[in-house]
Amino acid sequence: MKQLIVNADDFGLHESINFGIIEGHTQGCITSTSIMAGGPAFEHAVALAADHPQLGIGVHLTLVGGRSVIDPGAIPSLVDSEGMLCTSYPAFLKKFCLAGIRLDDVRRELTAQVKRILSAGITITHLDSHQHMHVVPGILDIVLSIAKEFNIKAMRIPAESLVFLGGFKPGAGRIIGRCGLSILASLACFKARQAGLAAPDHFYGMLAGGSMEEKLLLTIIDNLSEGITEVMVHPGLDEVALNSVFNWQYHWQQELNAVTSCRVVQRLEQENIKLVSFARMNNSKG
Repeated sequence: MKQLIVNADDFGLHESINFGIIEGHTQGCITSTSIMAGGPAFEHAVALAADHPQLGIGVHLTLVGGRSVIDPGAIPSLVDSEGMLCTSYPAFLKKFCLAGIRLDDVRRELTAQVKRILSAGITITHLDSHQHMHVVPGILDIVLSIAKEFNIKAMRIPAESLVFLGGFKPGAGRIIGRCGLSILASLACFKARQAGLAAPDHFYGMLAGGSMEEKLLLTIIDNLSEGITEVMVHPGLDEVALNSVFNWQYHWQQELNAVTSCRVVQRLEQENIKLVSFARMNNSKG
């Protein structure tokens, strides 16, 4: 049986992203999202979530970009003099590899993020992370411990097939990044399953992160394997406003058009592919 989780990242980062995710859920194939506890539009996202109980919601653990959730004074190795997290994952990883990041600080911040989301009344379906930092060795062990502490039963494993292109034409940097991430994710999968966490069998969305389009999504659907597959997307409204805030060169409206495409919805029905969220995995584990 082929089952598909379409997960929209960055819920809570910006109101236009929040609205895009909800539109993709109500008018398209989005079944799941990942909320950022420290996002500027977190409260807005929580209010929208309350109105859409069928939308699965996981935690988008965040160690780069924006402000911390916990008092910056409690996590000095994670923040700068203004209390801001590292601006990018290369900066974070460089500092991490040079032993400039204290794992106790990581544990305190990520625990605070999960607690804030639970306190908002959200039932957490899974864990993933901004820039996939949760599969980094050392950080992974903390994430697995947090999952156990809060009885969170599923986690994203962003191990996209190294040979998959799907007609997309990425740059060399993206291909190299995908290779490194997929290797780390495959190692993380082994530890996650040893710890009793469920994870989808397959993953797509890294190579075309921020650039998912209808044609590529249809290609993914046409090539789905048996089991549960997660497709990561980044939809949003008002692309001009979003591009003025974030310099990621993402195509939010294009991704929203893809997940709400009539052709995509029809293809899913024709192929008898069941749309599910991470909650399905939780239920299957009892």
